[in-house]
Amino acid sequence: MKISHTVRVLITSDFLINSGFSVFAPVFAVFITQQINNGSLEVVGFATAIAQIFKVVFQIPVAHYLDKNHGEYDDFYSLVAGSTLAAMVPFLYFFARTANHIYIIQAIYGISLALAVPPWFAIFTRHIDKMQENIEWSFESVAIGVSAAVAASLGGFLAQRYGFENLFLLGGCLAMLGAVFQWKIFHDLKMRVARGQVKPLPDRTTSA
Repeated sequence: MKISHTVRVLITSDFLINSGFSVFAPVFAVFITQQINNGSLEVVGFATAIAQIFKVVFQIPVAHYLDKNHGEYDDFYSLVAGSTLAAMVPFLYFFARTANHIYIIQAIYGISLALAVPPWFAIFTRHIDKMQENIEWSFESVAIGVSAAVAASLGGFLAQRYGFENLFLLGGCLAMLGAVFQWKIFHDLKMRVARGQVKPLPDRTTSA
């Protein structure tokens, strides 16, 4: 079975970025309650909500703006900008000392998702191979599931032995690698895409 280069790159990138965040997800609440001044489970809840609120507020305007230009390069730059911004979030936790710091970082994370999620879906949808939609979306789902399971299972082990700082360093490096990996699709993109067109480009390479 041949899968388009763009789809393979996007799935691999998503695997790396999701691994980066999943590796510290199981112990994030412990980090806040133990390492942050006045940290509590309330702070954990507010922090999670803030990320989603900023994502929800900005995602539709970003998607609307990207749809105005029916080329793929604006989608690509939004995708890379959002993914790179997201990859910086684990490194920012190094400097977090108070609940307000966590809230600011979570707001940045929400904005990064708003920038990255709409163009990821748009590019993936345009380049998915006809008659293989189920299997290719399943590959994406499996990649997310595997990355979350493996990274999460390691998260507590690594935090216990090497500390939160090293865990965030690992997560940030994995996420940044995923963001950089997205540049491999640059030459697969189209300057113009007709409205309603969902058609993959021919694969230009034999490997991701």
